Amino acid sequence: MTAPEPRDTDVTHPPADAAHNSGEPDDGGVLGPSYRALSLGIVSVVFLIAFEATAVGTAMPVAARELHGIPLYAFAFSAYFTTSLFGMVVAGQWADRTGPLGALAGGMSAWAAGLLLSGTAGAMWVFVVGRAVQGLGGGLVIVALYVVVSRAYPGRLQPAIMAAFAASWVVPSVIGPLAAGTVTEQLGWRWVFLGIPALVAVPLALALPAIRQRASGPADAAAPLPPFDPRRIRLALGISLGAGLLQYAGQDLRPLSLLSAVAGAVLLVPCVLGILPKGTYRAARGLPSVVLLRGIAAGSFIAAESFVPLMLVTQRGLSPTLAGLSLAVGGATWALGSYVQSRPRTEPFREPLVVFGMLLVAAAIATAPSVLIDAVPVWIVGVAWGLGCFGMGLVIGSTSVLLFKLSAPEEAGTNSAALQISDALSNIMLLAAGGAAFAALGGGAVGDHAAVSASAPHPAAFAAVFLPMAGVALVGAWVASRLRVTS
Repeated sequence: MTAPEPRDTDVTHPPADAAHNSGEPDDGGVLGPSYRALSLGIVSVVFLIAFEATAVGTAMPVAARELHGIPLYAFAFSAYFTTSLFGMVVAGQWADRTGPLGALAGGMSAWAAGLLLSGTAGAMWVFVVGRAVQGLGGGLVIVALYVVVSRAYPGRLQPAIMAAFAASWVVPSVIGPLAAGTVTEQLGWRWVFLGIPALVAVPLALALPAIRQRASGPADAAAPLPPFDPRRIRLALGISLGAGLLQYAGQDLRPLSLLSAVAGAVLLVPCVLGILPKGTYRAARGLPSVVLLRGIAAGSFIAAESFVPLMLVTQRGLSPTLAGLSLAVGGATWALGSYVQSRPRTEPFREPLVVFGMLLVAAAIATAPSVLIDAVPVWIVGVAWGLGCFGMGLVIGSTSVLLFKLSAPEEAGTNSAALQISDALSNIMLLAAGGAAFAALGGGAVGDHAAVSASAPHPAAFAAVFLPMAGVALVGAWVASRLRVTS
């Protein structure tokens, strides 16, 4: 199967309601009798992934120290992201061929196995391998979940289930680091990794039977089963390797690492162009702009957010705890924004709502470095970031919904993979670019705690991160104006 290549004049495919939900009663929503088990199951899966993402980072430094693996510390993160990119592409083809059931079950199994491998590791290289296995599983799972939503829910319920996905991150973002810190101190870091897989069985027991009933098998049972596309698999490998080289260059920050960066870019760019929808990088109307916008929004916001706590600690003297709490409201406002986009009344205004969301994101990023001026109160960052997260809730939820609308059932997996790849790659590339600019203007290498503690980074280093990212977000507002397909 070849990658879909939407044209500028592509029209919206009819929603999957008729194909997958004919005769279903209107039973009140995602928690109605027909959807309750499925909704609880897949939202619980997202909750577990969110809890792991927020908890593991707390235990990681202790694990690296006990395993004498501080030099490999960064690879414990990059291994996850690199293999997840490959998993996304594989999941897209897998789900389009035989439905999302196998990809979801296989992904959750690999994700849990990776946690167990890292939790029992006796050497840092084994720990990194476990993270790589976990990343492969995570890439399979996230795309499979999108295909489940596309196939199993009617169009009227898709915004609501995406809002539930966003809401499931709120509690983990608050309790995850606290719980992981307590477990690490009382029982040891290994139990942070070993305890989570035990919880996997419950959501799978709820979700898998419902997925088997509603979303299993190919989208068109009468059509011949398409083979895996070896070209896309090769492109996926190229993307993973290129992203890994770029991450290494961003973490090493020595002159020799430029060779790694160049090699990564040479490998990455043609592979990305070959695997994303045609017209993505010129913001062609419809699906290409949806995929591009997802990357712009996620990359610019996450790259900027990564530097907020460091700025507050080094420039305004806040404790790490208070600096983290300044962003805590963001989880709730993100969920609120996702809820707003899910309401039926907002559906006719979805595209203007996304433009408004991107303007909020740009304003939040541009406002954050104002606290480099001593006269500006620190709480400004918390307010700005709360508004920015609200905008992100509008944008991320809406891009998911628009993806479902613009994808034929048999393309849902491939297009969902493209959306997630755009998200992940933009995070990697813009964070690497922001880190390089930060280091070049006197910030020191990101993560170089010795450098940070010896002398505070120059304020210009933070401005060199936030202001360009605000500009990227403004470009996203323009791209958001091109989401609607014209005849």
